Amino acid sequence: MSDLDPSKRGAILERTPDLCRLGAGDLAAAIRDRKVSVREVMVAYLDHIERTNPDYNAIVSLRPREILLAEADAADGQVARGETIGPLHGVPQAIKDLAATAGLRTTLGSPLFADQVPEIDALIVARVRQAGAIVIGKTNTPEFGLGSNTYNPVFGITRNAYDRTRSSGGSSGGAAVALALRMLPVADGSDYAGSLRNPAAWNNIFGFRPSQGRVPSVPADEVFWNQQATEGPMARNVADLARLFTVQAGYDSRAPLSLGRAEFRYEDRLREKPVAGTRIAWLGDHGGHLPIEPGIIDLCEGGLKLLEGIGCLVEPALPKFDLENVWRAFVVLRHFAAGGRLRPLYDDPAKRTLMKPEAQFEVEGFLRLTGPELHAAAVVRSGWYAAIMDLFEHHDFLALPSAQVFPFDAATHWPKEIAGRKMDSYHRWMEVVTGMTMTGCPVISVPVGFGENGLSMGMQLVGRPRKDLAVLQLAQAYEDVCPWVKVAP
Repeated sequence: MSDLDPSKRGAILERTPDLCRLGAGDLAAAIRDRKVSVREVMVAYLDHIERTNPDYNAIVSLRPREILLAEADAADGQVARGETIGPLHGVPQAIKDLAATAGLRTTLGSPLFADQVPEIDALIVARVRQAGAIVIGKTNTPEFGLGSNTYNPVFGITRNAYDRTRSSGGSSGGAAVALALRMLPVADGSDYAGSLRNPAAWNNIFGFRPSQGRVPSVPADEVFWNQQATEGPMARNVADLARLFTVQAGYDSRAPLSLGRAEFRYEDRLREKPVAGTRIAWLGDHGGHLPIEPGIIDLCEGGLKLLEGIGCLVEPALPKFDLENVWRAFVVLRHFAAGGRLRPLYDDPAKRTLMKPEAQFEVEGFLRLTGPELHAAAVVRSGWYAAIMDLFEHHDFLALPSAQVFPFDAATHWPKEIAGRKMDSYHRWMEVVTGMTMTGCPVISVPVGFGENGLSMGMQLVGRPRKDLAVLQLAQAYEDVCPWVKVAP
């Protein structure tokens, strides 16, 4: 039975404290205006996490309550003294367990790093702390972030917010579930092959993959090559997502390809531009190239009808490019980035045995690569980018599903078949999100409702390069007429 069954649907929400139902913006405002103390907020969240998290396993490495309450008291002191406070002051935050957190265990979901405690914060963590958030722990992720099903040998399986028998998605699965269950008001994630989009779709929230370079990653070993992975925000509403995005975004000299900080706060400009007349290209299943589970296209087309209802113009369209070549190029570039990063572990036979098969697959693919293959993949990526830019000559946005399957059994590592078509790798079933990764364009996953199985789905809305604000504005207009975002577990 799905946890969306009416007899069970409201159980979690009914026992959720009012403070945990507030979004990040409302919570920060209540703290700033001294309508609630940070201590009260922290107690409410820790109590709710204690009751809820054991059944879902979204938050890991939770810090001791007494330390968190002491930090909450210190944050209250800053408010009482009238000190300048940040846009997330006193807001509880858990960091995806791929990002380094000073003094707090960062495992990458791997037994090889089960006891790793970094000495410095990753840039995305430093920025959220500077904005006033209190880091309470980490959110669960697959081992090394590989695969869109959140399980690992350190912490185990994270379960879907709407059906505990199903996968949460990944690799930001812990973040998505914690948000959906109101254990966090807002959350960070990261995305290489849909890791902000797929779990958002499967847990009925918003996940935003920014333009490449908008949210820099520091430290990073491959500062001139890291052009497909990015960090970004997740939230239950677009305003909260934009608030966190404002904190995350901006140039850092240690990330030479990073983009400059906007001269405004994204959350302040979400409704300043009407969307009537906006032209949207519906890519669907790419003309039958992508196998997609029945029911998903119907849900996405229902979401498109909402956009049509507010004046958008939707029409089918396809890029003029061989999608199989795009996939092959993605695999090569993924081998080069992920396999190269993991090779030092693989080269040690004792450590290799502790690496999941998918990690070994990436390294072995990396070791087989030749220079001409890598160059050919880069050429394909450039051609694919040009084909997508051609679409943007006639359309303002693109739309396509956020996943090819509904959440599957949590004990299944990855689906071996979709709609009768066999999957030839652990990530082939995620192909629908990899194409937009290859473009570097900003993409948001928005909820499109629930299938007959009671499981949620999302749709990708893709904007022109570096038009992050435009994507968020369209998503806000969509949220304003979308009934599904109000459906809590």
